[in-house]
Amino acid sequence: MTEVVTSGVQPKMPSGWRVAVLGGGAWGTALALAMLRAGHFVRLYARDPETVAAIDRGENPRYLPGIAIEPGIVATSDIAAALGGADCVLAVTPAQSLRAALADARNHVPVGVPLVLCAKGIERDTGALLSAIVEESLPRNPVAALSGPSFASDVARGLPTAVVVAAREAELAAELAARFSAQNLRCYSSDDLIGVEIGGALKNVFAIAAGAVTGAGLGASAQAAMVTRGFVELRRIGAAFGARPETLMGLSGLGDLLLTCSSAQSRNFAYGLALGQGKPLAGLPLAEGVPTAGIAARIAAERGIEAPIISAVAAILDGKVTIGQAVTALMTRPLKTETDI
Repeated sequence: MTEVVTSGVQPKMPSGWRVAVLGGGAWGTALALAMLRAGHFVRLYARDPETVAAIDRGENPRYLPGIAIEPGIVATSDIAAALGGADCVLAVTPAQSLRAALADARNHVPVGVPLVLCAKGIERDTGALLSAIVEESLPRNPVAALSGPSFASDVARGLPTAVVVAAREAELAAELAARFSAQNLRCYSSDDLIGVEIGGALKNVFAIAAGAVTGAGLGASAQAAMVTRGFVELRRIGAAFGARPETLMGLSGLGDLLLTCSSAQSRNFAYGLALGQGKPLAGLPLAEGVPTAGIAARIAAERGIEAPIISAVAAILDGKVTIGQAVTALMTRPLKTETDI
């Protein structure tokens, strides 16, 4: 039986919302700090009692080494305590674990409070977007998503960052964006929830491709071409789901794509880098682009959407082709006009 631990820090209630954060990893801890700085009372749920104890000490060395955790976050491994009385819930659970996490949380999430998705991906087994999982699991809670070019370490350190908060209801998105914004966290709002989700999910696949190109030593020109053409595929799939083009050109689409395709701080880029270098992949941090690649390739094939880079990444990850074979196949595809989207 897992020991239930709650930190001993019980801060004075600030003038703000009671925000519950589900997830004690790097991104969950960073967002908890961001909510604290925005004036909210924050409870963070983590399964691991050691993580709870570490946050109580003012650190999270496993996920955010070297970064001090400001006092004021109540960390707990009691999900009922974390969610009780919450005005808002941030779900910072990996995409492939979201359904199970919501099953655990279902009886404790107050009815009517918004649940904000802070992970990115597409469910591998069903092809469902994460908002659809929330709507199925918690039908009485409005769903939103927070996405954009943001590394957990930057947010945790309080470095300037801009993200987008999306919900189907524009008023809810605007309220959440206003509530979450702080001195160095600027939140824009959007009512294109699907567009924000698609951009966040697919950029992880292209980040793996960018890392693999870099790791294989194929050059900066190849990487730039891959990212640019990857964005074309993102637009194609986004359009099929009803995403608006301007959303995909924004922070949650192009902005996040540029960040994650250019830095080893991105777990997906780092995974691709190791793949391209032929290094062992076992033990690397979770890269959501790995399960997303396969389901995205399947969705593209089923809908007749041309997505050769996504298909190539999926084939490489499945061991069906080498990086060299995938590059050759991409470079010898029939020529066409660049603007033929």
